[in-house]
Parts: sequence; structure tokens; C-alpha cells
Amino acid sequence: MAKKIQLKIVTPEKLILQELVDSVTLPTTEGEITVLPDHIPLLATVASGDIVALKDGEHVPMAVVGGFVEVKKDKDETTVVVLADFAEHISDITEAEIAKAKKRADELQLQAKNNQVIDFEHFESELERSLTRVKIADKWKTRKYRK
Repeated sequence: MAKKIQLKIVTPEKLILQELVDSVTLPTTEGEITVLPDHIPLLATVASGDIVALKDGEHVPMAVVGGFVEVKKDKDETTVVVLADFAEHISDITEAEIAKAKKRADELQLQAKNNQVIDFEHFESELERSLTRVKIADKWKTRKYRK
């Protein structure tokens, strides 16, 4: 039996995904990395983008915004834990939500131009979340993936 990776993706609100996968590719602030079984221990900052797990030949894509990833190796088991500020499965992003995210991103950018932004950190994180959802949903719209 081929070795697997225990993947766990968690946000402050809930557990998003927990399952055994063959590999996982994710964006970090230093560039994109792919974790395979028996990967060396690692701690990195997660960038906005998509986490793509590969399980039995099928892609399992997730949109993610910020956070940390820890790769641990205990004896024969590799574990990848992603503590994300925001994450959701691509299949959970509907066309209506994409349109809403685009509209919200436009509104936020307009507020920034008009100097109406008071809470910059909240503004920045909300804008990044909206833009990431749109970008990743568009990227995976025509690709085949596990729902």
C-alpha cells in the first residue's frame, strides 16, 4: 500500500477538511510547495491562492487566504496541518457568490480610492478574501475536480 499524507485544513470557524491524500500543493510566501509522503518537517506562512490535494488521481482544490502550514513526520506518517485565516472548497463557491465577491471587491476598491477606509486591516483582509475567491473559482471553473 502506498504511503499517504494526513491533511487537515482548519479555519477559526471550523474544520474544513481532514483526510488521507497522496500529495498536497499549497502557496506559501516563499513560493508554491508540494508535500509528498516522508517530506521533511517544515513550518511556513501560507499565501493567498489554492491548496490542491491529490487523492486517488482526483484533485481536491480549496481556496485559501493566509495562515500557516506545518508538516510533521512521525515514524511512517506524514501530517500536514494548515491553519488558515479563510478556506473553502471550490465546489462551495457558487456563481452567485462569485458575482457577490466581485461586486464587494469593486465596492472596497472604490472606498479605498475615495479615502473612506477607516479600518485598513479589516478592509485589506476582506478585499483579499473576495479577490482570492474570484481568482480561484475562475481558475478551477473548467477543470475536473472532486466535489
